Amino acid sequence: MKIAAIDIGSNAARLLINEVKINNKQPEFIKLNLLRIPLRLGMDVFSLGKIGEEREKMVIDSMKIFSDLMKIYKVEHYRACATSAMRDAANGRDIINEVKKASGIDIEIISGDEEASLVFENHIAEGLDKDFAYLYIDVGGGSTELTFYENGKMLYEKSFNIGTIRLLNNLVTPDNWKDMQQEIRKNINSKKPIVAIGSGGNINKVFSMSKTKDGKPMSLSHLKKVYKEFNDLTVDERMTKYNLREDRADVLVHALKVFNNVMTWSEINRIFVPKISVADGLIHNIYSNLQDKK
Repeated sequence: MKIAAIDIGSNAARLLINEVKINNKQPEFIKLNLLRIPLRLGMDVFSLGKIGEEREKMVIDSMKIFSDLMKIYKVEHYRACATSAMRDAANGRDIINEVKKASGIDIEIISGDEEASLVFENHIAEGLDKDFAYLYIDVGGGSTELTFYENGKMLYEKSFNIGTIRLLNNLVTPDNWKDMQQEIRKNINSKKPIVAIGSGGNINKVFSMSKTKDGKPMSLSHLKKVYKEFNDLTVDERMTKYNLREDRADVLVHALKVFNNVMTWSEINRIFVPKISVADGLIHNIYSNLQDKK
C-alpha cells in the first residue's frame, strides 16, 4: 500500500510518500520520496494577514507537482493538511479552492491541537523507557506544538503562536513568551524525570550537525552553546560556515531559542531527535484510520 502526506506549513510544504508493508504482522513504513518546497507562506500571512499573489501561485504550482508525483508513485491514499499560516490567512479558503481546481488535491486546514496530535501519532514514546515522562516539542514556522506524555497517556497538548517565521519578523511579543512559560510551569510536571522529543526540520538539522548517534539524546547545554554560536553570526556567515541553505540559516537560531526556552521552563536537560514530523504523523494517521475501517 502506498500512502502520501502533504504538510503545508508556514515555512515550507512537504510531500512524503511511504510504502507500507506488513512484516511479522506489523506495519513497516518505507520512505519512497520526500520533497520539500520553501513556500514561506508565513512571510506574507503574519505581516499582511493574507497570502500574496506570488506565493499563491507557488502554492498552486507546488500542489500540481505533488499531484503528479503521487500519480507516478501510484499513491492509493493521501491526506493534505495546512497549518498555522493557512489558518491565519484571510484568503486561505480561496486558495484551497484554487488548488482543488488546478491539481485535484483537497487541503484541510487543521487546528494547532490536531497538529500536535499528529506529531504524537508517531508513537515514539511508546518504545522508550517507562521510567520517564516525555514532552514532544514541534517547532514550525508559525507555531510550536507541545504534547506531554506519561504512563502511556497524553496528559496535555497545546499550540502556541510562536514559530520561526513569526520570530524572524519580530511578531512574537514578551506576553506570548510569558503565556507559554506559565502554561509550561502549570502543566508540564511529573514525579518522573522528563525528557524532550524534538521534531521539525531545524532540530533535525542541529542533531545532524551535532554528530550525535541515532537514538542518543542531545543536552540542553549543547543547544544553548549552538544557539550562542549561531546568534553571533550573520545569516551569510552561518550559510558559509555550516553549509546551510538561506531558508535554514535565517530561522534555525529562532528555533533553537524556542527549544531552549521550552526545555528550561519545563526543567528538561535532554532531548531525543528521532526525525519525526507532521508528515510522518499523517502517514501513521491515514494507515490507522484505514485499519479501523476494516
